[in-house]
Amino acid sequence: MRIDKFLKVSRIIKRRTVANEACSSGRVMINEKTAKPGTEVHPGDIVLIRFGEHVGRYEVINISETVRKEQASEMYRVLQEDKMLESERNAE
Repeated sequence: MRIDKFLKVSRIIKRRTVANEACSSGRVMINEKTAKPGTEVHPGDIVLIRFGEHVGRYEVINISETVRKEQASEMYRVLQEDKMLESERNAE
């Protein structure tokens, strides 16, 4: 699955356009390598997202094309995240 789609489906980032822009501007890394929007993501990969001074690090647990909102958090495990990113991710 493409990283921009994974970020949207898993609801780490709410909108795919925002996920795409984050990837295009070099703010997303997969396994310590800068990821473009079309970079494939696989279970076990470590995804790092930077928004200014805010950093989130997530481990991909599974990939699914579609998931319900309640099950989205089962697609990843939070390894590191500051309060701002956590509140954004949990916002309705």
